[in-house]
Amino acid sequence: MFVIEIRTKQKLNIMKRVVIVRHAKSVPYGYDDDFSRDLRDRGKNDAKLISSELSTQGTKPDIMISSPAKRALKTARIFAENLNFNKKNILEVDDIYEGLTTSGFLGLIQDLPEEKETAFIFGHNPGFHYFANNLLENFGGDMPTCSTVGIDFYVDSWKKIEARTGKKAFQFVPKMFK
Repeated sequence: MFVIEIRTKQKLNIMKRVVIVRHAKSVPYGYDDDFSRDLRDRGKNDAKLISSELSTQGTKPDIMISSPAKRALKTARIFAENLNFNKKNILEVDDIYEGLTTSGFLGLIQDLPEEKETAFIFGHNPGFHYFANNLLENFGGDMPTCSTVGIDFYVDSWKKIEARTGKKAFQFVPKMFK
């Protein structure tokens, strides 16, 4: 007679999620001081639409990182407000504005604190389109303003994340909600 022992295993968290957000629609002028370009009213409304949808679906950030450029940081603050994340805890990373390679962006992700499960990162094109394209197995999408792409990695450590291994959990663009 065989005795089968059933053990309940503690659920292990084997997923990390990166949410890449291109800043919302900004003013079409001020290129002589690009860093300080502000959001348009449309951009503010688009950021509210997307972040409200994420809230409805239960997607919450454990950490938020943003380019320090005004339009990206304002987009991050709108998301933070709608996702009940303390705006004072948004980390600003100069390199996001100044330009990161895919390898540099991957390094930023791999250095995230292990206790964090979902990281929101706010920035600019063309870099963010490249990052989404290079992190996902298959992207084939575009990154219009306020485009938000959730990428799941089935790993237990940020350090194990590699290019082209992510699975697209979602992509939201403002026109989907208008």
